[in-house]
Amino acid sequence: MKRRTRYIAFGGRLLFVGFLLIVTFSFAMFQGGFVSWFIFYMSLPFGLYSFFLALYPLKDIRITRSIETANIQSGGRFTAAVTMERSIPFPLLYTVFSEATDFEVIGKKEREMAIPGFRRSLSWTYEITDMPRGEHILEGIQVEVADFFGWIRKSRLVPYRQRVLVYPRITELTYRPSKTNFEQGTAASPFTLVRDTTIPAGLREYQPGDKMTWIHWKSFARTQTLQTKEFEERQSQELFLLADRSPSPSYETQVELAASILRAVVRSGASAAYLAAGKNRTHFSAINGEGQFQQLMHHLMKVQPDSSTPFADMIEHDFGLAQATNMVFITGELTEEALNAIQRGARQLKMCTCLIVKNKDTRLTADEEAVHHMAKLKGFHVKVILPGNFENAFTEVGRT
Repeated sequence: MKRRTRYIAFGGRLLFVGFLLIVTFSFAMFQGGFVSWFIFYMSLPFGLYSFFLALYPLKDIRITRSIETANIQSGGRFTAAVTMERSIPFPLLYTVFSEATDFEVIGKKEREMAIPGFRRSLSWTYEITDMPRGEHILEGIQVEVADFFGWIRKSRLVPYRQRVLVYPRITELTYRPSKTNFEQGTAASPFTLVRDTTIPAGLREYQPGDKMTWIHWKSFARTQTLQTKEFEERQSQELFLLADRSPSPSYETQVELAASILRAVVRSGASAAYLAAGKNRTHFSAINGEGQFQQLMHHLMKVQPDSSTPFADMIEHDFGLAQATNMVFITGELTEEALNAIQRGARQLKMCTCLIVKNKDTRLTADEEAVHHMAKLKGFHVKVILPGNFENAFTEVGRT
């Protein structure tokens, strides 16, 4: 229906140009004189150009796009170079190139107006600053051409589909929990996971990023399937990150904090688990290498605060919490119901650090301060995190 309407409008414009030429020619024939013929000859080139532009096939235009920024983090800069090529050197006047995308930032900012003339190729570069986190699809370049007075307008979408992946911004951290419970006692320790590689507890399917020394080669010889040995771990040093996906003004900062923590865990050679409850439950039972971390980052790139059910109700009976001993809970608002659900669900919990993420210039209400005080009385470590002070939060968490 839309295409039919567009064709009717285009036909009407073409008839208008023809009618204008007929009127000026009739006026010159019947009126005579220099002025009448001057008007006709002045309008003739514009009318003929409009007719030829109507015949010019926009399919002759080819578009390529090169994304120059490979890895983009939220708040970063996106740069792309676009090249237009064509075979027929028809003189194009007012030509507008714009990105066709549902991504509002690019759709509004990236519009390039040019007068190609007889040129067969044209290149330009555009830049978008402060990119938001997420997966953004560039469908192609919308090309719009027009004649001198806008009598004839034509447009075509030149398809060139590309994905722009914007990952959460990562802050380099050195994470130290306040205490670590070893088998022989309690001691302060940096965050490093010690595996007893002499006591395999079982086998699981191989995942990208697993160390080669963990592969069970005897099983591979029998089944021709890679399997990884699972070892007994000192559970007190196994980090379990629990993320709240409830709508919050500070949600983007929460995602960046989670990515920063897990980046520090992987770089230290340690292992962690991740659980996020929202519209869809997401659980990574073991993040112990670059492969698993990249899978998690792909999740964090797309995750949204889409939880419509109270967070406490979603996690209270979640089986993923059962083995958690050292937990970091990231949320925008700490509630008594969430604390009770963590205590009931994580029965082996020895330590839990609650990181409450707030925007700058946000003050805690009296009710929030009361919940924080109650959490400390129950043995939880509580820390309010603001954008830009991730590092300070982790160096001070042991003294909270």
